[in-house]
Amino acid sequence: MNAAPQTAQQGPLARTGEAIVRTQGIEKIYDGNVHALKDINLEFRRGELSSLLGPSGCGKTTLLKIIAGLLQPTDGTVEVDGRVVTKPGPERAFVFQDFALMPWASTLRNAAFGLELQGVAKARREERARHYLNEVGLTGFEDKYPHELSGGMRQRVGLARALCVEADVLLMDEPFSAVDEQTRRKFQEDLIRLREIEKKTFILVTHSIEEAVYLSDRIVLLSPRPGRVAQVLDPEINREGDPDAIRRTQEYLDLTDEIWRGLREYVE
Repeated sequence: MNAAPQTAQQGPLARTGEAIVRTQGIEKIYDGNVHALKDINLEFRRGELSSLLGPSGCGKTTLLKIIAGLLQPTDGTVEVDGRVVTKPGPERAFVFQDFALMPWASTLRNAAFGLELQGVAKARREERARHYLNEVGLTGFEDKYPHELSGGMRQRVGLARALCVEADVLLMDEPFSAVDEQTRRKFQEDLIRLREIEKKTFILVTHSIEEAVYLSDRIVLLSPRPGRVAQVLDPEINREGDPDAIRRTQEYLDLTDEIWRGLREYVE
């Protein structure tokens, strides 16, 4: 898979929605010599779900953390709604791979914690937390502690917490990697439903080609380190109907195979 301009498209239609996140010339060098990212120029459109996909070590999580304001780029800028990102902000929420829950706090308090940090009154933040816990299927577990929840449930708490702060952009770092395949598929289906309900912009890091194809309006393929934009694809997958049937459609299978053939040279 040869490097290609960021504007390269696949599929019969090119979406033209308004960009909410822009990266311009992003470069990241660690410890003076580890070149993680180089010349990343991307646009992420409002209300869409985009996946960052590529071989291990290509800088996917680094890019996500730069967009979140958790890391500073060596060069380049990130803009969210036209404002340059220099630190974390309320318009962005991060869902960590390892859940990042407080072990001494209940499900309800964990879900409401972002609002607590913002100084939202207890009654209001708990009302919103209950609403989003219900959205992610955790009604009845409000008083449980993380050690009393399964891995899938703990990840749902992390997602509810991100939704609670009502950020415009949700950044998700391999959010389903720690759960079994059955739970992962259910999460994927729930995420599609939540995106339709919440109308938020999702940027997702994943190692799974199948997951990226099933979920994404846009897939960004990164090359090996230093990570560059190798290709941008806009899947034309009809996600209405039975999820298992969708995963058997020719469009889904062809795109999954095309991406794998492009990435295969990096893992041989």
